[in-house]
Amino acid sequence: MIGYIRIDGWKAGIKFSAAHIIPEYEKCGRLHGHSYAIHAKVYGNPNEKGIIMDFIHLKNSLKEIAEELDHKILIPEKHKSVKVKKIDDYVELINNGKRYLFPKEDCAFLPVSSTSAESLAHYIADRLACKINEKNITEIEIGLDEGQGQGAWVKRRIEQ
Repeated sequence: MIGYIRIDGWKAGIKFSAAHIIPEYEKCGRLHGHSYAIHAKVYGNPNEKGIIMDFIHLKNSLKEIAEELDHKILIPEKHKSVKVKKIDDYVELINNGKRYLFPKEDCAFLPVSSTSAESLAHYIADRLACKINEKNITEIEIGLDEGQGQGAWVKRRIEQ
């Protein structure tokens, strides 16, 4: 019997703050930031102990991902129009004629084409899928809120 467990990122303290640029949009193409919360649903069959997944393992995995992104500038490494150059200890980002220079240690380089909520949710789902070892898990859903009340959700099947 398939069921699921759920984590509310706001209530469980699975949050991070980060800055980003979404080049395709005039207003969001400017450097700005959000306070994010990561939510999760993990689907599967209860194991022999009657649980789908240990809540502690799930929360710790999500907190590790949040920590990697917390207080960072999110850099999309696969965007076609954003130019990213790593120069010694700095990162030069050029977008719409604007040049930004950031300390490299303040940046999170992500293998995505956009740092939209939707793309970040996919990225987090992929990262979580790599951390799940339970054979009874069939699917995960990740929700990523950009502030309370607005966010994106994605689903990902788990191939065992």
